[in-house]
Amino acid sequence: MNATSPHVRHEIRARYTESTVTVYQAYPPEIGLPAARDGRFPAGWKRDRMTWIKPSFLWMMYRCGWATKPGQEVVLALEIDRSGFEWALRHACLSSYESGVHADQAAWKRELRQAPARVQWDPERDLRLQPLLHRSLQLGLSGEAVRLYADEWLASVTDVTPVARKVRELVAAGDDESAAGLVPAERAYPGQERLATRLVATPS
Repeated sequence: MNATSPHVRHEIRARYTESTVTVYQAYPPEIGLPAARDGRFPAGWKRDRMTWIKPSFLWMMYRCGWATKPGQEVVLALEIDRSGFEWALRHACLSSYESGVHADQAAWKRELRQAPARVQWDPERDLRLQPLLHRSLQLGLSGEAVRLYADEWLASVTDVTPVARKVRELVAAGDDESAAGLVPAERAYPGQERLATRLVATPS
């Protein structure tokens, strides 16, 4: 299983290489299947909407119900340029007001209006999709960030729906060891103290 660093409550963990980081999204077949086939989003993908990317495979499984929820039947693993991912973090703001981060509500609202990316921390999930103490990153992209994501950062698109279904099948059968072996290995993302310190919400 993916290990969280001791005593770290908010930590970006991801599967990454020297040049790319993998994030996950789930779509209906008419979007997900062409994206996986062509390595880019199809014309039907809406650029004028905020799009949320998740570095955590198991949090994506929680969100899409193991690829069973309507409109989320195809789970994509998207390799994106690390420099783009880090640009989004540097230009992001928290999706909700936090007194320990923002001077006041007005300051947060100004930042929110201007920022092309938003950060939200949600409880990480275990194999049975139960919440853990560790908080997992969600990164919302809008405006300029959406265009950069689709046109410049995207390196590859892989349909990992079969993996999701197999992990779910193994968990249902009580074979957690085999299921854990199929979950992509995620490590603490380097340099996040520099990238995300101002994006850490007050513990709750």
